Amino acid sequence: MATTASSPTTATDPAASSAAAATSAPSGRRDAEASKAAIIRAARYLLARHAHGDITLKAVAERAGVSSPLILKYFGNKDALFSHVMSFEADADAFFDAPVADLGAHMVRHLLTGQAERGADPILRIVFAPLHGEQGDILRANFRTQVAHRLSERLAGPDAGLRAELAVGMLIGLGVMYGIARGPCVRSTEIDEITDRYAPAVQALLTPR
Repeated sequence: MATTASSPTTATDPAASSAAAATSAPSGRRDAEASKAAIIRAARYLLARHAHGDITLKAVAERAGVSSPLILKYFGNKDALFSHVMSFEADADAFFDAPVADLGAHMVRHLLTGQAERGADPILRIVFAPLHGEQGDILRANFRTQVAHRLSERLAGPDAGLRAELAVGMLIGLGVMYGIARGPCVRSTEIDEITDRYAPAVQALLTPR
């Protein structure tokens, strides 16, 4: 007697359902993270060009390509958003992610790559502190604690605080020339070459005599 092939089951396969859920969930998280990143980039862009009090959530939303309610969903309110934007903590994690012996080159390359590829500088926001009144004071305090002081804690030898501030000052100067003044010679030179020329001076401040 001939046998017939059995029909595929139409019952829900728990393993398949779990796999589908696992596949869709990361996509949703990626979308959320992308939206948050766009909001933060937009807020940083506006913060570098306008006083804090003049920036509206609507302006941030329009630049980020999202809705104002989505900003409220992710950050709660304008103050919470800009509190996040005025923190250097997350940027500093990547900025200082190298052994001290290699840190000068790492910081120079990281700063320039961020400017060239994303138009974002991990520390250059501090330049715009005078625009923001009391909020500028918060920006300065965060910068001193989360960037300059954090760097000084990694340095051995005397005058660690002074050497850290001088090194950070050199990096800010490079960021200004590359990202704000947009010096044509700097911007037309390969990042590796600038790093080879500039990083030794930064590293000299990080290394005790």
